[in-house]
Amino acid sequence: MENITEGTWDSLPVQLNEKILQTLEEMKFTHMTPVQSACIPLFVNNKDVAAEAITGSGKTLAFVIPIIELLLRREEKLKKKQVGALVITPTRELALQISEVMGKFIQKFPELTQILLIGGSNPAEDVERFKEHGGNIVIATPGRLEDMFRRKSEGLELASAVRSLDVLVLDEADRLLDMGFETSLNTILSYLPKQRRTGLFSATQTQELEKLVRAGLRNPVRITVKEKGQAAAAAQKTPSRLSNYYTILRAEDKFNNLVTFLRQHKHEKNLVFFSTCACVEYFGRALESLVKKVTIHCIHGRMKNKRNSIFADFRALKSGIMVCTDVMARGIDIPDVNWVLQYDPPSSASAFVHRCGRTARIGNYGNALVFLLPMEESYVNFLSLNQKCPLQKMSPIKDVVDVLPKVKAMALADRAMFDKGMRAFVSYVQAYAKHECSLIFRVKDLDFVSMARGFALLRLPKMPELRGKSFPDFTETTVDTDSIRYKDKNREKQRQKMLAELKDKVKVELPKKNFIKNKAWSKQKSKKERRKKRAAKRKHDEDSDVDEEYMKELLEDTRLLKKLKKGRISEEDFEQQITNGSKSKHEEEEP
Repeated sequence: MENITEGTWDSLPVQLNEKILQTLEEMKFTHMTPVQSACIPLFVNNKDVAAEAITGSGKTLAFVIPIIELLLRREEKLKKKQVGALVITPTRELALQISEVMGKFIQKFPELTQILLIGGSNPAEDVERFKEHGGNIVIATPGRLEDMFRRKSEGLELASAVRSLDVLVLDEADRLLDMGFETSLNTILSYLPKQRRTGLFSATQTQELEKLVRAGLRNPVRITVKEKGQAAAAAQKTPSRLSNYYTILRAEDKFNNLVTFLRQHKHEKNLVFFSTCACVEYFGRALESLVKKVTIHCIHGRMKNKRNSIFADFRALKSGIMVCTDVMARGIDIPDVNWVLQYDPPSSASAFVHRCGRTARIGNYGNALVFLLPMEESYVNFLSLNQKCPLQKMSPIKDVVDVLPKVKAMALADRAMFDKGMRAFVSYVQAYAKHECSLIFRVKDLDFVSMARGFALLRLPKMPELRGKSFPDFTETTVDTDSIRYKDKNREKQRQKMLAELKDKVKVELPKKNFIKNKAWSKQKSKKERRKKRAAKRKHDEDSDVDEEYMKELLEDTRLLKKLKKGRISEEDFEQQITNGSKSKHEEEEP
């Protein structure tokens, strides 16, 4: 289905409940988006749906409305602890957002209840909440939902509760079916009844056809919704109202340009993406100090309990900056985002599309800018061909100020900042080595001196990628970095205690471990692989019936043969030594 004309809600071929129409009016959704007008009639008429639509196209309402309609149309009304609909989504932020939208609709239907099951909250509390209040609609992340199915001993009969399931929705389906979620998803699906409606929604999912079938769709209607009037760019995966830019900068100029840009756009709402959690921690802290009179939030995957509140706070802001990793890249609907800045290109091309899609959502205008290094410029053509995502070059940012000395001063003033910088640099190199597009993003092409300057490092870290190389162009600080103290007095006290213990400790020679030398950390094998290899070697040694003496003899014969070939001994000498060696061996064996 392509180029479906959106219209008003009453133009749908199915009649929506009056209270749903009232809620849509209150939320000021007067017209449908293409994905909504395509999916709702099919879903409500009991068809399985696999929908691909550009990010920011209004997919959430395309399944929230059918869920409520199908549950209201049930002949036998749901009891408190019967689950009629299940929505599974990859991140807690997206689950919170869906729950918020769902909540607005079911306010008018007191007979329907919903429960949110996501990480970051106490699972025991979730169990008690379901036992007390139930939940006809469950919105969950895969890990927490799988955990809930296993809590039968605590009185939670979730496996029994889902027997009444009518609708399953997998939102951001392609990511849910990634390796990280596949096992959990298979476990969850094993508990669900086969007789159900299933909907899969994503911006990029057609490549996942086989996995979609396995996920339980029966003769699904596949929907690809493209933007109205976009015949020339029919396959474009980003919104047409999104202006997508790129800029080429040396590594040492990137952060200065970012700070200047954010200062010039401080009255707007901006997302800044970095490649790693450590980079978010470091550069986020630097931005808090350098971009004044603006609220700055940081969020990444290693944050546990804080993420939900940070996300909610940023959504409520009229202007501000969110420094984040790809945990914020998919499906998240943050109102009125003006700019999406990609300080580091993401590890995969599809993630680039999802990052850009945090702005220009549901018909609004928005802008995206990616910072590229000179040797990465070919990535622009790659995105245009691979992801149907054209970019235009942005004119240089004006009045750029050098803020790197201030970042260095922050590191000198607090060891915590110094540590963050070193970790950020190392993590960036490791992430770079794992980039999906390895023909363009190659560690060997990186200018480590320019990078270290851009990270405002006081000295270069000790890491395999830098071993054996000299960097005369990089000027290290004259300050002894071991003397840099933590601002946190307790932390510094602990550090001094540890240093004193190390100094006083009698050095005991321990057997050296066989560390992998001169090999990049990013390329070293995992512990699991190493353990397997060691176990296989042990087994081989145990099973071997070749004794040590025989092996020594074989090695000696090989050495003699090499000497003969090089002309160091004559054939006569060779024969004699071989014979003597065999005789002495035989004599030793005789009793």
